Amino acid sequence: MNASASTELAVDIDDVVLDFDTPSGVIRALDGATVSVPAGSSLAIVGESGSGKSTLASLLVRLQPSNASIGRGTVRVDGAEAAKLSARDVRQLRQNTVGMVPQDPIGSLDPTKRIGHQLRLVLREAGEEHTRAKRVALLESVQIDDPERVLQLFPHEVSGGMAQRIAIAIAMCRKPRILVADEPTAALDAQVRDEVVRLMFQRAAAAGTTIVWLSHDLPSVARWCDAIAVMYAGRVVERGPARDVLEAPVHPYTRALAGADPARVAQGERLISIAGAPPVLRGPSDGCAFSDRCSFAIDACRVTRPEPVGADGRSALCIRIDDLPEPAPLRAGPRGGAA
Repeated sequence: MNASASTELAVDIDDVVLDFDTPSGVIRALDGATVSVPAGSSLAIVGESGSGKSTLASLLVRLQPSNASIGRGTVRVDGAEAAKLSARDVRQLRQNTVGMVPQDPIGSLDPTKRIGHQLRLVLREAGEEHTRAKRVALLESVQIDDPERVLQLFPHEVSGGMAQRIAIAIAMCRKPRILVADEPTAALDAQVRDEVVRLMFQRAAAAGTTIVWLSHDLPSVARWCDAIAVMYAGRVVERGPARDVLEAPVHPYTRALAGADPARVAQGERLISIAGAPPVLRGPSDGCAFSDRCSFAIDACRVTRPEPVGADGRSALCIRIDDLPEPAPLRAGPRGGAA
């Protein structure tokens, strides 16, 4: 990859349609997804399972499976169109431009090799000094106590929180321009989750790395991320500054998603879930894909495909934006702090 320091957008995804060819027929995973991420900023992609966020993230490093085909749109990563990269450039993209922090950190490590040996291999491949002192320093950089002892352990001998710190160290040792974090704290308890998120953002800020964070943790998104993209049925249905969107969501799906989050519910109140499930699309959605689950839907919503509406850096895909009541605000702590 020949990255340009003047590239304004680290990620620019424009009107992408992606289908999976399955035994039961063609499944549309992305139905015209559009989102961009300025270099050095942070974007959270949120939505229910099946909304398309993991598929969207996989395009950044060309990790979509062989049965996937892009029918329309472009994916530009660090100024280059990912779909047109040669095999050599894809390897360079994965090695030097985009780092990955997985959902299952222990599963991402080689169970047959000690942590120290795996770090040595990673440092060597990155062209870095791979001495024991360098490996110790790498673990210290992610605030792991007694790194000498940890170097001797196998992956199954470390906790989930420690494994995720190791995964962050591995991802950041190359100083990638973009870091994709796929639900990196999903399996961690609350205290460890906050520590890992703080560490990830601190390391990224120090390196000037852009973060694309796939998450269900809306309060943390509001505290840490610059922007948010809310996905539903393969489209970004609302996007804008993270705190603004979550404090005053516009799209009915964003409202329902935020309303189903425990952080918005006072003690003793009943948590309201979203009825139904995301649709399985076989082609483009003719109308609003959320209309069957939306309490504000009218007949026109089912037959009119919504286009982005909004201003001042915010947009939403809803034909009834001007008719909707004011949403209840999200209770969240200050940016970067505890709730």
